[in-house]
Amino acid sequence: MVLKEPLYVFSIPPNVVASLRARETPRLPHLDVPATSEQPEPPRDTQTGSLACALCLGTVFTDVNDQRNHFRSDWHRYNAKMRIRDPSGISLTETQFASLVEGLEESLSGSASSSSSDDLSGSEDAVSALLHKHKHAGARSSSADGRTIPRSAVVWLHSPDVPDTQFGVYTTLFPMSTAIESYPDALRKMQEGGVHGRTWALFMTAGGHFAGMIVRVAKPGRLDEQNTEPNKKGKGKGSHHQPEIEILAHKTFHRYTTRRKQGGSQSLNDNAKGPAKSAGAQLRRYGEQALRDDIRSLLAAWVQELDACERIFIRASVSNRRIFLESEDAIIQKGDERLRTFPFPTRRPTLAELNRCLTELTRVKISHLTEEALQAADEAYFASLQPKQKPKPPAPPVPAVPKEKEKEKLSPHEEAARDKWRRLVDMVDKGRLEALQTFWAALLSNPPFIDGGTTSAANLNNRNSAAVDTPVPNWLREERKNHAATLLQVAAAAGQEDVVRWLLEDLRADPTVGVPSAVSPRGPADDGSEPEDAVEDNQEGSMLTSRKAYDLASTRGARNVFRRAAYAHPDWWDWLGKGDGGARVPSVLSPEMEEADQRKKGTRRKGLKERMKEREEAAKAKARAEADALAEKERLAAAEAAKFTLLKQTGAQRLGGVTGTTPGGTVSNPGMGAISPEMRAKIERERRARAAEARLRGSSTS
Repeated sequence: MVLKEPLYVFSIPPNVVASLRARETPRLPHLDVPATSEQPEPPRDTQTGSLACALCLGTVFTDVNDQRNHFRSDWHRYNAKMRIRDPSGISLTETQFASLVEGLEESLSGSASSSSSDDLSGSEDAVSALLHKHKHAGARSSSADGRTIPRSAVVWLHSPDVPDTQFGVYTTLFPMSTAIESYPDALRKMQEGGVHGRTWALFMTAGGHFAGMIVRVAKPGRLDEQNTEPNKKGKGKGSHHQPEIEILAHKTFHRYTTRRKQGGSQSLNDNAKGPAKSAGAQLRRYGEQALRDDIRSLLAAWVQELDACERIFIRASVSNRRIFLESEDAIIQKGDERLRTFPFPTRRPTLAELNRCLTELTRVKISHLTEEALQAADEAYFASLQPKQKPKPPAPPVPAVPKEKEKEKLSPHEEAARDKWRRLVDMVDKGRLEALQTFWAALLSNPPFIDGGTTSAANLNNRNSAAVDTPVPNWLREERKNHAATLLQVAAAAGQEDVVRWLLEDLRADPTVGVPSAVSPRGPADDGSEPEDAVEDNQEGSMLTSRKAYDLASTRGARNVFRRAAYAHPDWWDWLGKGDGGARVPSVLSPEMEEADQRKKGTRRKGLKERMKEREEAAKAKARAEADALAEKERLAAAEAAKFTLLKQTGAQRLGGVTGTTPGGTVSNPGMGAISPEMRAKIERERRARAAEARLRGSSTS
């Protein structure tokens, strides 16, 4: 059978090429990646699990570290981004991805190695470059039913004579204006070699390397008129349908233009950072100019062969393409319809790479898919091309605004009662005792004001203690953000000693009323003990603790008021009790105790004054001693200065001279009188030593 051997675009059997038809969808989404093999590699069984990657064909890992490294790899990131672009596509195997990376132009650094994956500037550059090439692989075309699809680098045809088989040919081999439905006719015309045959030109340059070749891909005449050579295995097993490719001319050379392991030409580096002045930079500039001259000289030598070429394939960067197309006497004109680029990744420019690319261009790709599989693939592909509506972002949750409590509608009488409560508590909190006493007397004459006027007058008229122990209304506690339950607790928390004394002794306020749990004591107890919490219910249903008014007292003076009242009126309340009915006062305070405390304080103050006085006297004595020492030091310094000045004025004197006057009345040694006894003894010893030395010299001479 003819499909047992590779097929080439210029030597397709006549019975097959005559029946070829264009598919409705001229591309197979999962076979658009170029490959040199006849049949695509069958996908692996997809495995899922905690240590498997369902995206990369079910790759399984031995541990979590391998899985993390895989997720960071270029292979996984490329498959993930391609799946986002085309959800119906099939991911690449690791081998296919490696072959794509090897052909990136950015990886060519001019080194001797044929592998270019190590010279990438970064893993992100490799993935971005592959995605960019895939994005710009072709223009957009229309299917038979008018649906617009992206144009692929490979067009897929089918033949009724060969069921469940698809044939793929690179679209770059056909004229630019060829429509999709005209591809089979154009392929049939390619089976005719013409009068002189078909010739192509292939050029590659990158990283200082250049490779060029002019090749005859088809001989003159038709396939059935040519003598096909039998298969080397022979024995009547059919003919080998590869055409006789003839290389008419070829040339390769290399120039030093790129720094090793750094990439980028010297001209690009000069444009970005300014001209470098090193010797290596000058060599690279010379290499670039020599490379341009060599390429243009070669094109001028091959001008006749180039004029006869049907296709001219050029693989070069943007700057290197100017060598071929933008010189004054360019052999190949810009915009020539014969110009093509290689529709697949390529490696370093060599003659072997040109032969590989030529084989890849001319070999027919073959796929074996059933009609049902093709139809399902087409439907999935067209569905993926539909513009996806971006889901509307959910509306941000509206923060719940706390509902303001509706203000109670009060009667004028209730408003007046509440105003009285506010004034009363404010006077207690600020310690305005005289105004408070007057206001309290007025309230007793008009009692229905407490808690909005709901308290009966009998509760106020029985006695002062009944009125003074009336709980502060809840609305006032919330308004003041202070949950003190009674007027006594308000006064104790504010530290108002006079008001606390008046409430305890004159009005006999109850100190055993519990404090609501929301209130914290403002100061510690005198004995340093912490209050114990015990919850109980009051008349209004609020939670009360075991703390009492004494625990809220914020100053020592306010706490002493409770202790004095406990001593003066021990039978009024259980002052020292710690239970629910006790006032939690730690101890009583009698006048004798206060007097003793005052004496202790006086003694302490007196001792403190004495110690302060002693410290001051010691400091003064120390200051006087330091002043005397300083004065003595200055006096000695002045005396030494005077001695030095006197010696300087009198000049040199006889060593050991005696101060005073001679019998003749002259001063024998006036400077000796100002010398200290120690200095005078030293001078006398030196004088005697010199006299002894003189006697010794005299005796030795005689």
